[in-house]
Amino acid sequence: MAQGSIPSYALYGEEQAGIASGFAHIETIAARSSLHDWEIRPHRHADFVQLLLVHTGQVRITFDGAEQALDGPVAVIAPAGVVHGFRFAADVVGHVVTLGADFLARAPAAADPLHRALTQGQAAPLAAEPARRAAWLAAEMLALQADRTTADPLLLALAETLARCVAQAAPAAGPAPDTRLDRFRQLVEVHFRSHRDLAFYASALGTTPRTLSRLTAARLGCSPMDVVHRRLAREAHRLLRYTNATAAQVSAELGFEDPSYFSRFYLRLTGRRPAQDRAGAA
Repeated sequence: MAQGSIPSYALYGEEQAGIASGFAHIETIAARSSLHDWEIRPHRHADFVQLLLVHTGQVRITFDGAEQALDGPVAVIAPAGVVHGFRFAADVVGHVVTLGADFLARAPAAADPLHRALTQGQAAPLAAEPARRAAWLAAEMLALQADRTTADPLLLALAETLARCVAQAAPAAGPAPDTRLDRFRQLVEVHFRSHRDLAFYASALGTTPRTLSRLTAARLGCSPMDVVHRRLAREAHRLLRYTNATAAQVSAELGFEDPSYFSRFYLRLTGRRPAQDRAGAA
Protein backbone atom coordinates (compact mmCIF):
# COMPACT_ATOMS: atom_id res chain seq x y z
CA MET A 1 0.00 0.00 0.00
CA ALA A 2 1.24 3.48 -0.86
CA GLN A 3 1.35 4.73 2.71
CA GLY A 4 3.21 1.74 4.11
CA SER A 5 2.08 -1.44 5.81
CA ILE A 6 2.17 -3.06 9.22
CA PRO A 7 5.78 -4.17 9.84
CA SER A 8 6.23 -7.93 9.55
CA TYR A 9 9.35 -9.54 10.96
CA ALA A 10 10.94 -12.85 11.81
CA LEU A 11 12.74 -11.45 14.86
CA TYR A 12 11.79 -7.87 15.72
CA GLY A 13 13.53 -5.44 13.39
CA GLU A 14 14.91 -8.18 11.14
CA GLU A 15 13.75 -8.99 7.63
CA GLN A 16 11.68 -12.14 7.19
CA ALA A 17 13.51 -14.19 4.55
CA GLY A 18 15.02 -17.61 4.13
CA ILE A 19 13.77 -19.07 7.43
CA ALA A 20 14.09 -22.85 7.44
CA SER A 21 11.52 -25.23 8.89
CA GLY A 22 11.99 -26.14 12.52
CA PHE A 23 12.90 -22.56 13.44
CA ALA A 24 13.15 -21.80 17.15
CA HIS A 25 14.86 -18.87 18.80
CA ILE A 26 15.01 -17.54 22.36
CA GLU A 27 16.51 -14.41 23.85
CA THR A 28 16.06 -12.35 26.98
CA ILE A 29 13.65 -9.43 26.83
CA ALA A 30 16.50 -7.07 27.64
CA ALA A 31 18.69 -8.28 24.76
CA ARG A 32 16.51 -6.59 22.15
CA SER A 33 14.11 -4.31 24.01
CA SER A 34 16.84 -2.33 25.79
CA LEU A 35 18.07 -1.26 22.33
CA HIS A 36 14.64 0.23 21.60
CA ASP A 37 14.08 2.11 24.87
CA TRP A 38 12.15 -0.90 26.22
CA GLU A 39 9.44 -0.55 23.59
CA ILE A 40 8.60 -3.08 20.89
CA ARG A 41 6.32 -1.17 18.54
CA PRO A 42 3.24 -2.82 17.00
CA HIS A 43 4.17 -5.38 14.35
CA ARG A 44 3.29 -8.92 13.34
CA HIS A 45 4.93 -12.16 12.25
CA ALA A 46 3.38 -13.63 9.11
CA ASP A 47 4.99 -17.05 9.52
CA PHE A 48 5.93 -17.17 13.19
CA VAL A 49 4.36 -17.58 16.60
CA GLN A 50 5.83 -15.64 19.50
CA LEU A 51 5.80 -16.49 23.18
CA LEU A 52 6.63 -13.78 25.71
CA LEU A 53 7.45 -14.70 29.30
CA VAL A 54 7.68 -11.94 31.89
CA HIS A 55 9.09 -13.40 35.09
CA THR A 56 9.18 -10.13 37.06
CA GLY A 57 8.32 -6.54 36.21
CA GLN A 58 5.49 -4.93 34.30
CA VAL A 59 4.56 -5.10 30.62
CA ARG A 60 1.96 -3.09 28.72
CA ILE A 61 0.59 -5.27 25.95
CA THR A 62 -1.02 -4.19 22.67
CA PHE A 63 -3.00 -7.00 21.02
CA ASP A 64 -4.80 -6.00 17.80
CA GLY A 65 -5.56 -2.58 19.26
CA ALA A 66 -6.59 -3.73 22.75
CA GLU A 67 -4.21 -2.73 25.53
CA GLN A 68 -3.62 -3.98 29.05
CA ALA A 69 -0.89 -3.76 31.68
CA LEU A 70 0.16 -6.89 33.55
CA ASP A 71 2.71 -7.63 36.25
CA GLY A 72 4.87 -10.75 36.05
CA PRO A 73 4.78 -13.62 36.12
CA VAL A 74 2.76 -13.49 32.91
CA ALA A 75 2.77 -15.28 29.56
CA VAL A 76 1.67 -13.94 26.18
CA ILE A 77 1.27 -16.01 23.02
CA ALA A 78 0.93 -14.03 19.77
CA PRO A 79 -0.23 -16.21 16.85
CA ALA A 80 1.00 -15.62 13.32
CA GLY A 81 -0.58 -12.51 11.82
CA VAL A 82 -1.73 -10.90 15.06
CA VAL A 83 -0.54 -7.32 15.53
CA HIS A 84 1.16 -6.98 18.90
CA GLY A 85 3.52 -4.67 20.73
CA PHE A 86 5.04 -4.35 24.18
CA ARG A 87 6.20 -1.60 26.50
CA PHE A 88 8.37 -2.93 29.32
CA ALA A 89 9.44 -1.50 32.64
CA ALA A 90 13.22 -1.08 32.65
CA ASP A 91 13.59 -3.63 35.47
CA VAL A 92 11.68 -6.37 33.64
CA VAL A 93 13.13 -9.89 33.57
CA GLY A 94 11.93 -12.42 31.02
CA HIS A 95 12.35 -14.21 27.72
CA VAL A 96 11.00 -14.06 24.16
CA VAL A 97 10.60 -17.29 22.17
CA THR A 98 9.98 -17.19 18.41
CA LEU A 99 8.78 -20.33 16.64
CA GLY A 100 8.17 -21.12 12.99
CA ALA A 101 4.55 -21.56 11.92
CA ASP A 102 5.28 -25.26 11.32
CA PHE A 103 5.54 -25.60 15.11
CA LEU A 104 1.73 -25.89 15.05
CA ALA A 105 2.15 -29.42 13.68
CA ARG A 106 3.14 -30.43 17.22
CA ALA A 107 -0.50 -29.83 18.25
CA PRO A 108 -2.60 -31.16 15.35
CA ALA A 109 -5.77 -31.79 17.38
CA ALA A 110 -8.08 -28.79 17.67
CA ALA A 111 -8.99 -29.80 21.25
CA ASP A 112 -5.34 -29.62 22.32
CA PRO A 113 -4.81 -26.59 24.64
CA LEU A 114 -1.56 -25.91 22.80
CA HIS A 115 -3.40 -25.76 19.48
CA ARG A 116 -5.87 -23.23 20.86
CA ALA A 117 -3.09 -21.09 22.33
CA LEU A 118 -1.01 -21.08 19.12
CA THR A 119 -3.97 -20.22 16.88
CA GLN A 120 -6.09 -17.99 19.13
CA GLY A 121 -3.45 -16.44 21.37
CA GLN A 122 -3.52 -15.65 25.07
CA ALA A 123 -2.26 -13.15 27.60
CA ALA A 124 -2.61 -14.31 31.18
CA PRO A 125 -0.86 -14.26 34.55
CA LEU A 126 0.90 -17.46 35.59
CA ALA A 127 0.48 -19.14 38.96
CA ALA A 128 3.63 -19.72 40.99
CA GLU A 129 4.33 -23.33 39.98
CA PRO A 130 3.79 -22.96 36.18
CA ALA A 131 5.80 -19.74 36.33
CA ARG A 132 8.69 -21.53 38.05
CA ARG A 133 8.68 -24.34 35.47
CA ALA A 134 8.43 -21.89 32.57
CA ALA A 135 11.39 -19.85 33.85
CA TRP A 136 13.50 -23.00 34.24
CA LEU A 137 12.63 -24.25 30.75
CA ALA A 138 13.41 -20.86 29.21
CA ALA A 139 16.79 -20.77 30.92
CA GLU A 140 17.54 -24.28 29.64
CA MET A 141 16.58 -23.27 26.10
CA LEU A 142 18.80 -20.20 26.24
CA ALA A 143 21.79 -22.22 27.46
CA LEU A 144 21.23 -24.92 24.83
CA GLN A 145 20.80 -22.43 21.98
CA ALA A 146 24.28 -21.08 22.59
CA ASP A 147 25.79 -24.36 21.42
CA ARG A 148 23.21 -25.75 18.99
CA THR A 149 21.45 -24.96 15.72
CA THR A 150 17.90 -23.62 15.85
CA ALA A 151 16.53 -26.83 14.30
CA ASP A 152 18.04 -28.99 17.04
CA PRO A 153 15.42 -31.57 18.17
CA LEU A 154 16.21 -31.04 21.85
CA LEU A 155 15.70 -27.28 21.54
CA LEU A 156 12.37 -27.84 19.81
CA ALA A 157 11.32 -30.39 22.45
CA LEU A 158 12.07 -27.86 25.19
CA ALA A 159 10.13 -25.22 23.26
CA GLU A 160 7.11 -27.52 23.05
CA THR A 161 7.31 -28.33 26.77
CA LEU A 162 7.53 -24.62 27.57
CA ALA A 163 4.59 -23.74 25.30
CA ARG A 164 2.48 -26.54 26.77
CA CYS A 165 3.34 -25.45 30.30
CA VAL A 166 2.06 -21.96 29.49
CA ALA A 167 -0.98 -23.08 27.46
CA GLN A 168 -2.20 -25.56 30.08
CA ALA A 169 -1.79 -22.99 32.85
CA ALA A 170 -4.12 -20.54 31.11
CA PRO A 171 -7.80 -20.34 32.14
CA ALA A 172 -10.08 -22.70 30.24
CA ALA A 173 -11.34 -21.12 27.03
CA GLY A 174 -14.70 -22.91 26.87
CA PRO A 175 -15.58 -26.03 24.89
CA ALA A 176 -13.02 -27.54 22.56
CA PRO A 177 -13.41 -26.21 19.01
CA ASP A 178 -15.01 -28.41 16.37
CA THR A 179 -12.43 -29.53 13.79
CA ARG A 180 -14.72 -28.26 11.03
CA LEU A 181 -14.67 -24.82 12.64
CA ASP A 182 -10.90 -24.91 12.71
CA ARG A 183 -10.81 -25.72 8.98
CA PHE A 184 -13.38 -23.01 8.30
CA ARG A 185 -11.27 -20.43 10.12
CA GLN A 186 -8.25 -21.47 8.07
CA LEU A 187 -10.23 -21.02 4.85
CA VAL A 188 -11.41 -17.59 5.98
CA GLU A 189 -7.81 -16.61 6.74
CA VAL A 190 -6.78 -17.48 3.19
CA HIS A 191 -9.78 -16.11 1.29
CA PHE A 192 -11.32 -13.25 3.30
CA ARG A 193 -9.93 -10.60 0.93
CA SER A 194 -11.60 -12.35 -2.02
CA HIS A 195 -15.16 -11.82 -0.72
CA ARG A 196 -16.20 -15.42 -1.32
CA ASP A 197 -19.79 -16.39 -0.62
CA LEU A 198 -21.24 -18.98 1.75
CA ALA A 199 -21.51 -21.62 -0.99
CA PHE A 200 -17.76 -21.42 -1.61
CA TYR A 201 -16.86 -22.08 2.03
CA ALA A 202 -19.39 -24.88 2.39
CA SER A 203 -18.14 -26.57 -0.78
CA ALA A 204 -14.51 -26.26 0.31
CA LEU A 205 -15.42 -27.98 3.59
CA GLY A 206 -17.39 -30.72 1.82
CA THR A 207 -20.64 -29.75 3.52
CA THR A 208 -23.80 -27.78 2.76
CA PRO A 209 -24.42 -24.09 3.46
CA ARG A 210 -27.19 -25.06 5.89
CA THR A 211 -24.90 -27.39 7.86
CA LEU A 212 -22.14 -24.80 8.03
CA SER A 213 -24.64 -22.18 9.16
CA ARG A 214 -25.97 -24.46 11.89
CA LEU A 215 -22.44 -25.22 13.04
CA THR A 216 -21.38 -21.58 13.43
CA ALA A 217 -24.71 -20.64 15.01
CA ALA A 218 -24.38 -23.40 17.62
CA ARG A 219 -20.70 -22.92 18.42
CA LEU A 220 -20.05 -19.24 17.67
CA GLY A 221 -23.50 -17.67 17.91
CA CYS A 222 -23.28 -16.12 14.46
CA SER A 223 -23.49 -16.93 10.75
CA PRO A 224 -20.51 -18.07 8.62
CA MET A 225 -20.50 -14.76 6.78
CA ASP A 226 -20.40 -12.92 10.10
CA VAL A 227 -17.08 -14.71 10.73
CA VAL A 228 -15.78 -13.57 7.33
CA HIS A 229 -16.97 -10.00 7.82
CA ARG A 230 -15.46 -9.75 11.28
CA ARG A 231 -12.13 -10.94 9.87
CA LEU A 232 -12.32 -8.26 7.18
CA ALA A 233 -13.17 -5.62 9.77
CA ARG A 234 -10.31 -6.74 12.02
CA GLU A 235 -7.81 -6.48 9.16
CA ALA A 236 -9.20 -3.08 8.21
CA HIS A 237 -8.78 -1.94 11.81
CA ARG A 238 -5.17 -3.14 11.82
CA LEU A 239 -4.35 -1.29 8.61
CA LEU A 240 -6.08 1.91 9.71
CA ARG A 241 -4.50 1.94 13.14
CA TYR A 242 -0.97 0.79 12.38
CA THR A 243 -0.28 2.32 8.94
CA ASN A 244 -0.71 5.73 7.33
CA ALA A 245 -3.05 4.35 4.65
CA THR A 246 -6.21 6.28 3.86
CA ALA A 247 -9.62 4.68 4.15
CA ALA A 248 -9.78 4.50 0.34
CA GLN A 249 -6.44 2.67 0.22
CA VAL A 250 -7.55 0.21 2.90
CA SER A 251 -10.79 -0.31 0.99
CA ALA A 252 -8.88 -1.21 -2.17
CA GLU A 253 -6.38 -3.39 -0.27
CA LEU A 254 -9.23 -5.47 1.12
CA GLY A 255 -11.05 -5.93 -2.17
CA PHE A 256 -13.88 -3.40 -1.79
CA GLU A 257 -14.84 -1.80 -5.09
CA ASP A 258 -16.62 1.18 -3.51
CA PRO A 259 -14.91 3.15 -0.69
CA SER A 260 -18.31 4.46 0.43
CA TYR A 261 -19.60 0.93 0.86
CA PHE A 262 -16.43 0.03 2.77
CA SER A 263 -17.04 2.98 5.11
CA ARG A 264 -20.61 1.81 5.78
CA PHE A 265 -19.43 -1.78 6.23
CA TYR A 266 -16.78 -0.71 8.74
CA LEU A 267 -19.26 1.44 10.67
CA ARG A 268 -21.74 -1.45 10.83
CA LEU A 269 -19.11 -3.92 12.08
CA THR A 270 -17.22 -1.69 14.52
CA GLY A 271 -19.58 1.16 15.39
CA ARG A 272 -16.93 3.64 14.21
CA ARG A 273 -16.11 5.35 10.94
CA PRO A 274 -12.73 4.53 9.34
CA ALA A 275 -11.49 8.07 9.95
CA GLN A 276 -11.92 7.57 13.69
CA ASP A 277 -9.48 4.63 13.70
CA ARG A 278 -6.85 6.03 11.36
CA ALA A 279 -3.29 6.20 12.70
CA GLY A 280 -2.82 9.46 14.57
CA ALA A 281 -6.55 10.20 14.85
CA ALA A 282 -7.47 12.02 18.03
